[in-house]
Amino acid sequence: MVPALLAPFLSGFLLGGSLIVAIGAQNAFILRQGLLRRHVFVLCLICALSDALLIVAGVAGLGTLVAQSPLLITAVTVGGAIFLFCYAFLAFRRALHPDAMKVSGKDGASLKAAVAACLAFTFLNPHVYLDTVLLIGSLSATYQGAGRVAYGIGAVAASFVWFFALGYGARLLQPLFARPAAWRVLDIIIGLVMAAIALGLLSRLGAT
Repeated sequence: MVPALLAPFLSGFLLGGSLIVAIGAQNAFILRQGLLRRHVFVLCLICALSDALLIVAGVAGLGTLVAQSPLLITAVTVGGAIFLFCYAFLAFRRALHPDAMKVSGKDGASLKAAVAACLAFTFLNPHVYLDTVLLIGSLSATYQGAGRVAYGIGAVAASFVWFFALGYGARLLQPLFARPAAWRVLDIIIGLVMAAIALGLLSRLGAT
């Protein structure tokens, strides 16, 4: 029985991993917090559990329901774009003052603010719903019973592995980020990524 479940588990793990690894708002935020060593465990856990919740919902059939609600998709898209533009602005502003950023971890948002931002990056980003609820959820229909459960577990496992690897692996880059110039480049990249995602969301909304 176990070998028979290995294939759907690996399928879910590889699909989930390929979707999560692509650079995006969540990953940029976790990378930055990992470099600062600020609330890494809590934020990685929130991202992984949030993905798990959405994946389970998608595998259970919620993806079909969400796809039939254009109003909900529009509201989330606009809200997510506004939030991403705001965060991009903050990243560009930080890039103007890189000397204020230290790798020691003394800088960074409070736990409450960091958790709020993390939740916003997750649930105000329509791409998260497209990847977890719709795509992973719809493809789970190719499996039945225990195979479908194994597929979902594989996708969830990929999320946990990636976020914790990113959050705690970021500290390996700390020697590089001992220089303010490196923080300037990182924040510029983060700002560009956030702005590009926001523009992509709005352009996709206009095309519908």
